[in-house]
Amino acid sequence: MYGVVTRNAEELAWEEFDYGFYEVKDVTGRSSEPVADAVNMVSCFGDNAAVDAEPSLAPVSETGERATRERPYFDWAYICPSRREYREGLLEIIDDCVAENGDVRLDDIGFPRAEYCYCDVCRERFAESEFDDRLAWRASVITEFLEEATARIPGTTYMTLYPDPYPGHLTERAGIDLAAIEPLVDEFVVPLYDMAYATTYWLEVIASGFESALETPFSIELYAVDIDIDDLIHATEVADAYGENVFFGYDASNARAALRRMKADSRGGVSHGDPS
Repeated sequence: MYGVVTRNAEELAWEEFDYGFYEVKDVTGRSSEPVADAVNMVSCFGDNAAVDAEPSLAPVSETGERATRERPYFDWAYICPSRREYREGLLEIIDDCVAENGDVRLDDIGFPRAEYCYCDVCRERFAESEFDDRLAWRASVITEFLEEATARIPGTTYMTLYPDPYPGHLTERAGIDLAAIEPLVDEFVVPLYDMAYATTYWLEVIASGFESALETPFSIELYAVDIDIDDLIHATEVADAYGENVFFGYDASNARAALRRMKADSRGGVSHGDPS
């Protein structure tokens, strides 16, 4: 089945899509009212606006670098997952989403990279914790938040995963312990974004890795903005072989065109015999 990820509510009703994900809060900090006819989607720890307003919310490396979009390897600013007041705000947003639709997708979950976070809050809470290993402690922070969030979601819980299935990498990078969180999540979504999809061997390799790593169903999200239709179709065919579903991000028109072409090709022509 196929779905769309969008900020435009009118696109959720397009008949080509079996699913719709509507961004209620995105990484810029922009927020919208949840809708009833889609899975509302919440960017949890990506928030440019919050960090612009309060820079101390950003995770800090041991050398004092903040995880903001000014860094060459970050596309947006992150929030330290240890900040309980910010987390309470996220839980309120999730409650608002659930009031409209019982299914929710949690996006941007985790710490930004392995070297974060050494802010004063994290230093204090790690020191007070039962853990000797910082990575294990970080994983407990993320698992605790997911327990709080998913307890409020009566329907299907979707969660976005960083596209790195190599054993141990998600824990090291983001504080995501798959074994601990799989019971909390009904379906993972793995975004495999490219600007062209001129080649897709890498897409198959990553998808195959998640097929081996997960017991929970997972779907694949493709980037649809300005992608050649033939290339998007080929990427869709590869993703379809591994993912439970395939979702298209941020260009519903291009995604719709690809799905229409695929449907037309699958019907093929009708033969009436030899014209001679």
